Amino acid sequence: MHIGILTIIFSLPGCGSLKEKRQRMGGMHERFGRNPAVAVCESGERNRHDASEWSFVVVAASRREVESQCSQIEDKIQCTVEGRMIKVTREFL
Repeated sequence: MHIGILTIIFSLPGCGSLKEKRQRMGGMHERFGRNPAVAVCESGERNRHDASEWSFVVVAASRREVESQCSQIEDKIQCTVEGRMIKVTREFL
């Protein structure tokens, strides 16, 4: 079993409130948490309006599968989130 942790830090230019931040980042749990091999959480920058940090824990039978799932998450986020990814890190356990 292989485990990967994908952490993404977002910049949310022009975001003026936590409510607007939730609207921009909304649905992360629903989009990615449905997959039983993925756990999702907002892991940092919770009180800032203009930034957000999210972590995704991916479990699979091989490292290749973990890497593939992480790439799919990144691709989907780029198309759906109203913000800019400023830092992406991957850690494998």
